[in-house]
Amino acid sequence: MERIHEKTLNRTRNYAKAFLCVFVFLFTLFSVEPAMAQNASLYLSPSSGTFFVGSTFSVSIVVDTKGNEINAVEVDLRFPPDILQVTSPTAGESFIAEWITPPSYSNIGGTISFKGGIPGGITTSAGLISTITFRARSSGVARVEFLDSSKILLHDGKGTPIFTKNFGGVYEILVSPPEGPEVFSHSHPDPDIWYSNSSPSFSWEKEKGVTDFSFSFSQNPLENPDTISEGDIIFKSYDNVLDGIWYFHLRSKKDDIWGTTSRFQVKIDTTPPQKFEPRVDVYSGFVYFETKDYHSGIDRYEISLLDLNQVPSPTPFFIDAFSPFKIPFKEPGKYKVIVGAYDRAGNYQESETTFRLISPLISYIEGKGIQIKGILFSWQLIYIILFLFLGGTAYFIFYLLKRKGYKKGIKEIKEALREIKKIEEKEKEVQRLREKFQEEKVKLEEKLK
Repeated sequence: MERIHEKTLNRTRNYAKAFLCVFVFLFTLFSVEPAMAQNASLYLSPSSGTFFVGSTFSVSIVVDTKGNEINAVEVDLRFPPDILQVTSPTAGESFIAEWITPPSYSNIGGTISFKGGIPGGITTSAGLISTITFRARSSGVARVEFLDSSKILLHDGKGTPIFTKNFGGVYEILVSPPEGPEVFSHSHPDPDIWYSNSSPSFSWEKEKGVTDFSFSFSQNPLENPDTISEGDIIFKSYDNVLDGIWYFHLRSKKDDIWGTTSRFQVKIDTTPPQKFEPRVDVYSGFVYFETKDYHSGIDRYEISLLDLNQVPSPTPFFIDAFSPFKIPFKEPGKYKVIVGAYDRAGNYQESETTFRLISPLISYIEGKGIQIKGILFSWQLIYIILFLFLGGTAYFIFYLLKRKGYKKGIKEIKEALREIKKIEEKEKEVQRLREKFQEEKVKLEEKLK
């Protein structure tokens, strides 16, 4: 009987343990999990920042529902009214569809309130409730905090409040530094114009109460001078500045506070455009030219065409031109083309080409070669052709002499030369007859008149 009783007791204990495990599991499932799910957070964006007295800045109120569906929010904020002032409590878009009470604020008590609903509910990780615009009234550290009365309500038909973590903001308000002095330059007065002067000078005004200045000169447009005083001078110049865009940076010190930076831009270009050579195409009747400028860029071209057949030689006369430029003459003779290129800083590069026009199809370009129907044959190519021609002729003569004998070859060469001479005499006779015919024609035409 004792054994039966012990077995029954053990079985009862096992049932109790099993029941306890099930109870713990169900308690964890239905109690702990919902508690973990029911939370959300309210926070400000940005949560920190530094601003100057007199400036305005905006702070957004944002909600993260942490996966829960909500349908109402109530936000109460507190801020220091001696440092901050609300200029607008509602700016920008909001997911709040209906305001239960209009947004309200008090610059005397330093409070802001929002109460709104979302019919149908919403789940969001960064929902914008509203944006507040503050004006910084005085210096100090301003803390904007959520009051304990702030609430987020579930969309469960009961309006159950969610456990909410609130994160406020801290904003540092500083006294505005003095504005940068007004800078001007007598050497480079217009910041948008390129100058060939490499020695810029700068002047600025000294405001009442200013005790020190600090300045720098560089090609960094965002550079700020250090806080080491250069004294109270109001003039600075630089010599032999390299080409490029430069910036003079200046700040002043007043009431032991260094002010903002003033900047003045100067553009320097002392280098003329790149060297170039105009190309003359007599066959098409155009002059082609082009060059580049590294810094300021090409501003314009000028061209002068000289007829060197005139005595005395004419003086160059330049006119504005674009490439290609039409040649206004085609009479045989010697000519010169001069092309000048100006960059935007006034630097000048000049190039010229002299050519002899033999016919509308053939011209001689000095230093380059012979141009036939717009195709330029350089002297190097011409020398190669002559070398091949003379070499081939010599080889042909040597071949004839070797094949037919020296004397026979000489005889054939002499006979060939005599035939060539006869042909030349016949051509001269034909030319005389042509000239005689032309004279007779002219006389006959005069008689007919």
